[in-house]
Amino acid sequence: MEIFPDIPLPEPQLRTVDAMRAVLADRDCRASGPLYFMYRSLARTDADRKWLEENRIRYDLTVIPPATLCSEFVKTKGHYHPANPAGTGYTELYQVIAGQAHYLLQTEDGSDAMVVRAAAGDVVLIPPGYGHVTINPTDEELRMVNLVSDAFDSVYGPFEGLRGAAFYEMCSGWEKNPLYPSHPDLRFEDACEYPRYGIAHGRPIYDLVGSEDIAGILNRPEEYPDLF
Repeated sequence: MEIFPDIPLPEPQLRTVDAMRAVLADRDCRASGPLYFMYRSLARTDADRKWLEENRIRYDLTVIPPATLCSEFVKTKGHYHPANPAGTGYTELYQVIAGQAHYLLQTEDGSDAMVVRAAAGDVVLIPPGYGHVTINPTDEELRMVNLVSDAFDSVYGPFEGLRGAAFYEMCSGWEKNPLYPSHPDLRFEDACEYPRYGIAHGRPIYDLVGSEDIAGILNRPEEYPDLF
């Protein structure tokens, strides 16, 4: 699999069933093996890599083959972003390049939760303060790319401590995670775009490499209140 012509991908990081067990609806599910594959810190040219490194941004590819784990659709582990030096949570920009995705977003205090539906070409901007889980709800492979600041480490603890997000997407529909003390009404939204900043459905987000705005949005989101 190649994302750039004539440039092979590096060895991926693997997320296995055992590494995911803490966030599954059924921790005792008798499944094993790898679930999805993460290709980190990609760049088309040396000049692009230099810009990405100087601006502390990563461009990644994640591949999620179709699967169910005891009737739960395959998903990413889920994480939150910490606050930046100004006290605002870091953001992240995703784009689906094949398949379909459900991005489950929630605040850590459980006051808000939403599902953003995205198809191939769609872009999804994660707002500050929202944890997120990506779900492959289809029988097709999901491939998505992302741009994100590498100035922080993702925070997995809140999801691990509560056995995942506030909701699970099962083959039969959405189910509440009983470990949460309360559940907001789950909202469903379609992916939206932000053409003012070059963030548009169908336009590869890699085209944003070199953009001062994307460097600011990912590292200093407080400077872009119109987005959030």
